[in-house]
Amino acid sequence: MDVVRVSLLGIGSVILGFLLKESRAEYSFYVSFGAGIAILFLAVGKLSYLFQTILNLKAYLPMDSSYVETLLKMVGIAYIGEFSSGICKDAGYGAIGGQIELFSKLAIMAVSMPIMLALMETIHGFLS
Repeated sequence: MDVVRVSLLGIGSVILGFLLKESRAEYSFYVSFGAGIAILFLAVGKLSYLFQTILNLKAYLPMDSSYVETLLKMVGIAYIGEFSSGICKDAGYGAIGGQIELFSKLAIMAVSMPIMLALMETIHGFLS
């Protein structure tokens, strides 16, 4: 039922934003920002459950802990980048939002390079 709650919050915020945009345009951004923050706080509960599940999986599987840490960093970068980009685009700064998205993608690639190199070494070991 959390999805219904978040959906109703989002739709209500959009309707309120449209109504305020005609009479008080400066408050429209604050409504959008507030709704985004509220949804983010609701999502944190889901993220903490997801992270706990991943850590439990790590206990069952014999793998290097740096892989799990890298995965969590990548997920965090993706969520923060998407959220920040959305706020910038809602405020009318689409170019800055696009740059945040580009930087987030490059940051994810940079964080994932050690895993990619380890994968290539493993494949090379099988082929040798």
